[in-house]
Amino acid sequence: MKEQAKDKKTLIGKINPDVLRFTVGDDPVLDRKLIVWDCLGSAAHATTLAALKVKPAVITKAERDAVIAELIQIIRDAEAGSFEITEADQDVHLAIERRLTERLGDLGRKIHTGRSRNDQVAVDIRLHLREELLGLTGEVAALAEALVKFARRHVAVPMVGRTHLQPAMPSTVGMWASGYAEMLLDDLPAVEAAYVVNDLCPLGSAAGYGVPLPLDRMLTARLLGFARPLHNVFYASCARGKDEAAALAACAQIMVSLSRLAQDLILFSMPEFGYFTLPREMCTGSSIMPQKYNPDVLELIRAKAARVQNCANAVTGILTAMPGGYNRDLQDTKGLYMEGLETTRASLRILALLVAAVTVNRDRLRAGFIPGVFATDRALELVAGGMPFRDAYQQIRSHLEDLEAADPDAAVAAKTSWGDTNGLDFDFYREKIHAVRGWVSERRNGAYRAFSKLLGTKFPLA
Repeated sequence: MKEQAKDKKTLIGKINPDVLRFTVGDDPVLDRKLIVWDCLGSAAHATTLAALKVKPAVITKAERDAVIAELIQIIRDAEAGSFEITEADQDVHLAIERRLTERLGDLGRKIHTGRSRNDQVAVDIRLHLREELLGLTGEVAALAEALVKFARRHVAVPMVGRTHLQPAMPSTVGMWASGYAEMLLDDLPAVEAAYVVNDLCPLGSAAGYGVPLPLDRMLTARLLGFARPLHNVFYASCARGKDEAAALAACAQIMVSLSRLAQDLILFSMPEFGYFTLPREMCTGSSIMPQKYNPDVLELIRAKAARVQNCANAVTGILTAMPGGYNRDLQDTKGLYMEGLETTRASLRILALLVAAVTVNRDRLRAGFIPGVFATDRALELVAGGMPFRDAYQQIRSHLEDLEAADPDAAVAAKTSWGDTNGLDFDFYREKIHAVRGWVSERRNGAYRAFSKLLGTKFPLA
């Protein structure tokens, strides 16, 4: 019979090694992304503890400075890849506390006063998620800008507009590309809503029921650049997971837009269409067929859209029927939200590169025009001459051959309404993209100023 392994010692007691392994899960790996944010949260908490009007002081201002100096070193070590989170640590929080205790002795053992790993991980995630949402928003703007530039270069190039994938009405490459840009920009209000939900500080709520210390939670929130604290400390604990779910829901909407764009690019670059040519350096080859240049990037984006949707569904599923207060189920939301954000951001970046290098084949686009594409425009011309629409509809339907000589250029030039083929307002797109970038810059700079003041050194450290 196999001898039972001895319980493993951790900072918070001994535990069966199998239980430790099971409960720790992927945290030692995932939490590497949270090291800098946990250090910032710890710096803010130390500052709040030093500001307490109690005697004797929990920690002095000099001790706070010593803690922050060591936290800065941990950030530097993490950036150099030399800060380790072990299984015995369980997570980033205890790994940092272990390091502080090793370097600062009893002072390191004081740092957890008035907080729980519950509010620690909650603030870490909100700090990390804030940075991710700002990065995501900037990358949406970058892809939208790439699409708008593509649209401007080919603004008047005729392209068959399709419904049900069948030829429908005259359109342009400019309308197609700028339409996807606008779709993406209209996905951003959901990201902004997730940002607003996220921009509240849970630190100081401890395990979700507060502590008998006069913690200045407004100060803590201000030190970390949050709009304010979450007011109710019980809700501050319960908000974990809902925050991540809101971000993933926004990501899922973006990925729907990316998936549709990817599908169009796959279809329109097929030899049977030939409207566009994908850059060969962004396609992959076949192990057996020398002629192949496959749109693997675009196919993967379709798959990744489903994965991000699954992440969003999984997080809300984990929360469903969960009782109030902290529950360990929440640990499994961490990897899901990280995967969803990383996948969405990577998809945006790769598509921006691809769109900038797509070639437009004007002759093939013109060859796609058949007489029926002009039918609706011609029927409306008859209506403008006084014929009832249904009479015009039937007359054109019965004589499509009369449209053989219709001119695609004239058809797209005739539509001058705002946002139509000859009415695209590129200043509208420029101003929207500029506003998005300004929104990102203002919030990121505000957060970094708060972090720099908190640490007493310029942030980011690198």
